[in-house]
Amino acid sequence: MNKPLPTIEGISPSRKWLPAGAWATILDYLKEQFPEVETDVWLSRMAKGRVTDERGNRLDAKTPYRAGACILYYRELLFEKKIPFIERVIYRDEHILVADKPHFLPVNPAGQFLRETLLVRLKRSENLDNLVPLHRIDRETAGIVMFSLNPATRGAYASLFNDRKVTKVYEALAGHNPALCFPLSRRSRMTAGEPFFRMREAEGEPNSETRVELIERKTDINLYRLNALTGKKHQIRLHLSALGIPIINDKFYPKVCPNGEDDFLNPLKLLAKSIAFADPISGRERCFESDRKL
Repeated sequence: MNKPLPTIEGISPSRKWLPAGAWATILDYLKEQFPEVETDVWLSRMAKGRVTDERGNRLDAKTPYRAGACILYYRELLFEKKIPFIERVIYRDEHILVADKPHFLPVNPAGQFLRETLLVRLKRSENLDNLVPLHRIDRETAGIVMFSLNPATRGAYASLFNDRKVTKVYEALAGHNPALCFPLSRRSRMTAGEPFFRMREAEGEPNSETRVELIERKTDINLYRLNALTGKKHQIRLHLSALGIPIINDKFYPKVCPNGEDDFLNPLKLLAKSIAFADPISGRERCFESDRKL
């Protein structure tokens, strides 16, 4: 059996299982599945041996389509914007790695980001092919992200997040609403909103909860401590906006900013300050905290 595609400069191959269909060749399928990728690009990748099946066999323009097969290939971007901020590894052992992520840097490759992501940067700088994030924070949010680097214990650490056994504390600079008394909890039902990347609150049984505490009053802007008891997309951003205290520099809530370009001088004032949990392997109480300030 041939060797599978390796991780190259922190970039692992993408995998796609082929569905039932009437495509004559795998190239025909790829052209239809990824219309934004030119045929010559696929042919170039194939010629370099960078498109294979699950057994490591190289695929070319004439390889017949086979439903149920798994193909591996490297995702490429013609242009990728440089994120001019640096992450920092604050802890690493044989099981986990904890990083302090800067604003604007995505955790995982997606869309227009590949090399400029926390995962790929750490795979490259730490030489860790098996690195996998155990949770995620928004690209616009800075702060603590924890990774698994040992497949044998990955499930034990992932269960901490799935079972809500991790205490996640955030800090935010946001507006002032004199009608609010702190501490308080915001509970609501969150569903997909419009446009597709936003969330909204809806009628029905709450599926999200955020506890909000006032740390410091700063005229019309306050510093808040937030405990996310659930992990819904954009939960803290939406909850603070719904309370009438939107986070400073939030381009999505309460309204979408028409200018979608990153403003590196004015990041979202939201920080994943710390995570704490009982280590499932050692039993020790763990707490990791970001050094970043808002």
